[in-house]
Amino acid sequence: MLIDLTDNAAFGGNSFWPAMAWLRENDPVHRHESGGGFWAVTRYADAVEVYRDSDVFSSRYGMRLDTNKAAVAAVSQRMLIVSDPPEHTQLKRVLNKSVFPDHSEDLVRGIVRELLAEALAAGEVDMVEVIRRLPTRVVCALLGVPRPEWDWLGATMNGAFEGDDEEVRSGNHAEIFLYFTELLRERRKNPGTDFISRIATDRRDTPDGEQELTDEEIIVNCNGVMAGGNETTRYSAAGGLLALTRNPDQWALLRSRGAEVIPTAVEEILRWTTPGVHVMRTAMRPARIGDRDIAVGDRVTVWNVSANRDERAFPDADRFLIDRTPNRHLTFGGGRHLCLGARLARLELAVFLEELTKRVSAVELTGEPDYTASNFTTGTSYLPVRLTPSLVPTA
Repeated sequence: MLIDLTDNAAFGGNSFWPAMAWLRENDPVHRHESGGGFWAVTRYADAVEVYRDSDVFSSRYGMRLDTNKAAVAAVSQRMLIVSDPPEHTQLKRVLNKSVFPDHSEDLVRGIVRELLAEALAAGEVDMVEVIRRLPTRVVCALLGVPRPEWDWLGATMNGAFEGDDEEVRSGNHAEIFLYFTELLRERRKNPGTDFISRIATDRRDTPDGEQELTDEEIIVNCNGVMAGGNETTRYSAAGGLLALTRNPDQWALLRSRGAEVIPTAVEEILRWTTPGVHVMRTAMRPARIGDRDIAVGDRVTVWNVSANRDERAFPDADRFLIDRTPNRHLTFGGGRHLCLGARLARLELAVFLEELTKRVSAVELTGEPDYTASNFTTGTSYLPVRLTPSLVPTA
């Protein structure tokens, strides 16, 4: 059962799982000739090897199949997700120190409580619309975006990645870069304690000595932090909630065991939903994956959605089990390019589950969910539910 991995429509409706299972069993390092030709890696162990060997499998030439080569070239070795060492190491060291400040949990909890209060007051809601505001508001707060502009920037970010056509997406991207250019200029004049202020004054080691990040490096990485923080939490939280409604025994387990099971529930939701469908690397030297020879310049794609359902790594992989352990999923990638925002995304999911189980006694689907149609990011795009409040919500 083959699938055209370049066809976004093939990933709509959440119907691609059988094709991934077929590839894992029959052709785990598959040569996909259409779409310019590339290798598709679908087994967990092979995926881990690609992630680990960043010297052979480079990120600097783009990290998705429909990469705009000119756009990537413009930011390569300056934007974290499309860079290799030593630049990647230098950038990550600076960015990592500032992306998770001490007050993160209080910030996340306040936003979650506000959003759930609004949803409970409404009774019946599209939970995707509720949840999408969580990572946007958290990341905006950490970046130092003024509160009145949080929802505008979130909507612009959604338009940049989910707009109906290329002109709409390009226009929204231009708005975002202009916005961060102006915000950086303001922070250089009046620095605060936010992410942009800190990285604007921090320094990274280079062969020529310590240097500040350039304006371009700060702006493109602000865009990367905003985009990455938005997608993983939104799709994981919405998809996790859908899984809990369809597995009432797991919802009951979550409510009965509470804090004890939330850490493993977070990991299972991340494995189960896997918002990042694939990532791409480019071979810098001859290599071998499984029984396939990879040539210099070949594009190699790791299909996280398949690796996270590989029975060789996850017994009962097609079951949603919130107490699953161990659970070394690849939702955040691996190796040097382990997602910068993984810790924050885990915190957002954990707090969401904590507050949900305290304040909501039942979640009922009121219609059929919809899904994205993309071979790069996947998730629940519409989730109509009725929320029943707990009789005695915990403060």
